[in-house]
Amino acid sequence: MFRFFSLLLAVVLGSSLLMLIAGPVVCADEPSDVEVVESGAGDLESKAEKLPWSRWNMRRLEKPPEYRWLDSQSMVRSMLYRGEDYQGHPTEVFAYYASPETLTGEKVPESGLPGIVLLHGGGGTAFSEWVEKWARRGYAAIAMDLGGKRPAAPVFDATTGQVVQRFDHMREKRVRLESAGPWDDHAAKFQNINDDPTDDWQFHAVSAAIRAHSLLRSFPEVDPERTALTGISWGGYLTCLTASVDDRFKAAVPVYGCGYLHDGESVQRPMIDRLNDGQRDEWIRLHDPSSFLVACRVPMFFVNGTNDKHYPLKSYARSYKLVKGPVTLRIEAGMRHSHVHGWAPIEIGRFVDQHLLQAPALLELSKPVMQGDVVSATFPMQQKAVDATLQYTGDQGELVGRHWKRAKATLGNGKVSAKVPEDATIWCLAVTGADGAMVTTEVIFREP
Repeated sequence: MFRFFSLLLAVVLGSSLLMLIAGPVVCADEPSDVEVVESGAGDLESKAEKLPWSRWNMRRLEKPPEYRWLDSQSMVRSMLYRGEDYQGHPTEVFAYYASPETLTGEKVPESGLPGIVLLHGGGGTAFSEWVEKWARRGYAAIAMDLGGKRPAAPVFDATTGQVVQRFDHMREKRVRLESAGPWDDHAAKFQNINDDPTDDWQFHAVSAAIRAHSLLRSFPEVDPERTALTGISWGGYLTCLTASVDDRFKAAVPVYGCGYLHDGESVQRPMIDRLNDGQRDEWIRLHDPSSFLVACRVPMFFVNGTNDKHYPLKSYARSYKLVKGPVTLRIEAGMRHSHVHGWAPIEIGRFVDQHLLQAPALLELSKPVMQGDVVSATFPMQQKAVDATLQYTGDQGELVGRHWKRAKATLGNGKVSAKVPEDATIWCLAVTGADGAMVTTEVIFREP
């Protein structure tokens, strides 16, 4: 009944307030086949179904999917689990799984392992190396292929059981699954606006992530209340969508990925602009993270570089400001774009440990404040900072081509500050804690 009156209020106040009011109330677990019995509720139900996250029936997706092991003995194991039906046919999703127990045979703690779901980017697949990295960190990790493919299995040493050869990055070694969902190519991602949004790649990819999460939570060695999500590039984009739909995660780390791909300098924008006006509007509503992040309450750690052409800085800044839950930033001058560079920052593991293992928190920087030509931010006195810089560019023009510089910032008494050069056009403060982990403030723009 509360949900009904919330939706009624949204209709009265107008569609511009629908996302703000009904968004947090109409949960992702609202079933699509609800029988409307209240007089006059039909129109409200219709409007609720227009919310982008209403396509996913969380009551159904929270149930662990059927699965079968392809390799249940190796240190990094492989499986197929049930996906969403695609064009009237059942599908399966390939995934790797690893945990401290699969790596070493050691028993898990009685409290259960923390778990993490890993989403690859464009040109990627399920990465055995990635799940092994997280398993060595103490996590149960699952990584799935999001394009209906299966990578070639690693080669394991017959004596030690260790991986001696991987084929994760070799596209020619991947094979199409017999019961595959949609491809993860550009056509599937952009030319997918039709009468059935459940055949879109985004629908299947987010569903695959949620199903993997439900499966991971069902494993007896996993603590279902301590799970996180991270993805790289298109996987970061999907992390924004998935964390907005599935609020069971305790932390989420989108690396590179953001919203507003239709507005700005993203290399994705021309493919969106090729759609006709109606299709373009529908793609933004159904697929752009800017339509989803307003509903996200999961603590988020946004990781990106200053010159990323796929997820440019202005779109990135607009995206992280949409999140209603806690947000931490790490924007590195010149950070390169790849899977390997995307999973490398030590801060990703520290952030997840913070929320799942109650480990010491990353530095908590306040919103930056400008006083004249000095920018400053504060952090809790009990947190120790050992280094700080001002990252800035004085260039103009396309964001991807701007040269960034670093200048020394001042630390003292829970405060960081720096003088901003007169010619600076974009800047942010970067502060490193005693653990070597760097975080940054929001980015400030001063464009002509």
